[in-house]
Amino acid sequence: MRKNFGAKTFLYPQPVMIIGTYDENGKANAMNAAWGGICGEDEVIVDLGSHKTTDNLALTKAFTIAIADAEHVVECDYVGIASGRKYADKMERAGFTTVKSEFVNAPVINELPLTLECELVSISDGKYIGKIINVSCDEKYLGDDGLPDISKFTPITYDPVHHKYIALGETVGSAFSDGNNLI
Repeated sequence: MRKNFGAKTFLYPQPVMIIGTYDENGKANAMNAAWGGICGEDEVIVDLGSHKTTDNLALTKAFTIAIADAEHVVECDYVGIASGRKYADKMERAGFTTVKSEFVNAPVINELPLTLECELVSISDGKYIGKIINVSCDEKYLGDDGLPDISKFTPITYDPVHHKYIALGETVGSAFSDGNNLI
């Protein structure tokens, strides 16, 4: 027996994305967004509504998406509940420091492990599509193969049912491999 809930955002996992932008004065801002993800080989989509971040995007046409992690859950939640329109110092309050992306006109948050650096492609009904120009990762999170190593940091996902953040972790299989057992 299954229970029906109607149209809800009950999709797992939902990445917790910290969207970084610059304002008209070059000041870094960030917001927490949970509705979005990869929508093409080199594209992302994020549903943002109306925020200081969307004002900034209209000006700069660039943004970053940092992957929120368990180590910074409080700071990542804070940038989602504190409006950049009300708190000009929200980055400082969060304890986040930034450097300018080498590839797009947007900030990279130093404290978060992995960042997608994007140019704005289009906006439709509050949904922002960006082209991934570069991905950067703090070297302390790289594995022996020189690639980001998920075992060295703990990304979080948003639970839309209970409004919780959940740490991702254990490897349970190998993609494009385990299914071969059924061929």
